[in-house]
Amino acid sequence: MPELGNYAAEVLSAYAISLLLLAGIVALSLRRGRRVKRELQEVERDHG
Repeated sequence: MPELGNYAAEVLSAYAISLLLLAGIVALSLRRGRRVKRELQEVERDHG
């Protein structure tokens, strides 16, 4: 691990926040993708 000096807490918290935000974006994208797929299957079933 690189030496971060006096700013270690700030740098590590910035990394942690960034990773949490990225994880949230991925989770929301996956959730929305499942919902859209389910809705598409319903439309195809109704009009098929």
